[in-house]
Amino acid sequence: MDAATLRSIQAPIKERYKGDARAALVTLRARGTIDDSRIACSVETGRALAVAGLHPATGGSGAELCSGDMLLEALVACAGVTLKAVATALEIPLKSASIAAEGDLDFRGTLAVDKEAAVGFAAIRLEFSVDSAAPQEKLDQLIRLTERYCVVFQTLRGGVPVQMRLSRAGT
Repeated sequence: MDAATLRSIQAPIKERYKGDARAALVTLRARGTIDDSRIACSVETGRALAVAGLHPATGGSGAELCSGDMLLEALVACAGVTLKAVATALEIPLKSASIAAEGDLDFRGTLAVDKEAAVGFAAIRLEFSVDSAAPQEKLDQLIRLTERYCVVFQTLRGGVPVQMRLSRAGT
């Protein structure tokens, strides 16, 4: 896809959102069901079924996907798509690009071994490796705009209110 095609696809969408801000508000959803026979949860991804389970550091077999890995994978996917869209829009040629995310966890927190140990990632690092003939100032702009417009990155960085509730099935 080139910049002109991308602009032609996005232009009517942007105009609609400028005229009707409510039209831009979308609620994304994810669903899953727990497994009866093991500590696992089947998650509907929209394309396939992903089975998440305990990380080996918490007693899992490693056969299922770790939800922490899935969070990092979502970050890599979003950042990669955003990077490509920005490069396309700005006509920054990319021969290739790869994205890697890593996060640090202290499993003492999630296993309740140490109540002072945090539950969740203590730090996440996202790295881009880009092969491009573009000048450095264009690549700097590319990374700034990727950071600015990557939904998952901005959500993790800024934090959002998250609520948890329980309801009884079948009632």
